[in-house]
Amino acid sequence: MDPVVSVLIAFAVLVFGFWLLVKGADYFVDGASAVARRLSIPPLVVGLTIVSMGTSLPELAVSVTAALAGSNEVAVSNVTGSNIFNLMVVCGVSTLFAPMVVDDETRRRQLPFSIFCAVLMAIFGMTGPAEGAGVIGTIGHVEGCVLLALFVGFLAYTVHMARKGRNDMEEDDGEELLSPMRSAVYIVGGILAIKFGGDFVVGGDAVVAGHALSYGAVAIARMLGMSETLIGLTIIALGTSLPELVTSVVAARKGEMDMALGNVIGSNIFNILFILGTATAIHPVSFTMENLVDDVMLILFSLLVWLFSATNGGKLMKSEGITMLACYVGFVAYAIWRVYGV
Repeated sequence: MDPVVSVLIAFAVLVFGFWLLVKGADYFVDGASAVARRLSIPPLVVGLTIVSMGTSLPELAVSVTAALAGSNEVAVSNVTGSNIFNLMVVCGVSTLFAPMVVDDETRRRQLPFSIFCAVLMAIFGMTGPAEGAGVIGTIGHVEGCVLLALFVGFLAYTVHMARKGRNDMEEDDGEELLSPMRSAVYIVGGILAIKFGGDFVVGGDAVVAGHALSYGAVAIARMLGMSETLIGLTIIALGTSLPELVTSVVAARKGEMDMALGNVIGSNIFNILFILGTATAIHPVSFTMENLVDDVMLILFSLLVWLFSATNGGKLMKSEGITMLACYVGFVAYAIWRVYGV
């Protein structure tokens, strides 16, 4: 098959996969949020759990698919890249619409816990057996189960928050909710779209009309000589983080900053504990020096956001958001330089 046609097909499949991921996450969040409101779950808890889990389903689909396909670097770099994108870009863009208020609960517990998760990922990655060039360790089945156990604990804590928050719930604003049946259709349909979108984004090899065809992000990485780590940190991380970006920006424009920040912090915790935990529980994932460097950058960026949250009366201002966006541009430039040396 003509190389130009192959590239165009690979990009078309990648874009279609991203579209499925975004629409699937959108419908899932709508359905799940309607159910949550019917059960009187507070908005902050919805942002930390249901919305963050729904918007992180693309990362789950991509990382698990990549782990099963043996694309270990994509599985790890997708989680790390998405978390950095969430912190620096999603929070940064949200501050352009309105100051992002960081309450005491988030600053004292949730943000530090997300930093702890990133540190734990580095520890697990460095302590497992190292096999292969550039590999410094492996996150195996046991570590994956530990991450999943911590995720269960995180959910239990947020359920406790929900029970405490019920007394502070505002009265229903009269907005019409989706019917239970329609909510179920949105949730199931969203999950299916996310599943197949993840397959298309990661990509693979197929035979069409007697021609061998590679498609998706991995195929593009091969064609352009990009490493799987770089494409996981950039193209896949950006694509799978679009739901977080859209959700948080919409929340910021509506003045629902608790939902916006809760979505970001909840997604980052979900990405490491549940997504990486699930992927490694299914199949051990190699941890490279590049993965370690990126994880350290995630920790430093998280500390920066934590520092910003302690200033200006607990608000992330527009100037700080611009600084965060500049940090992300610098990180991407470094990731590209690391591969191409230009």
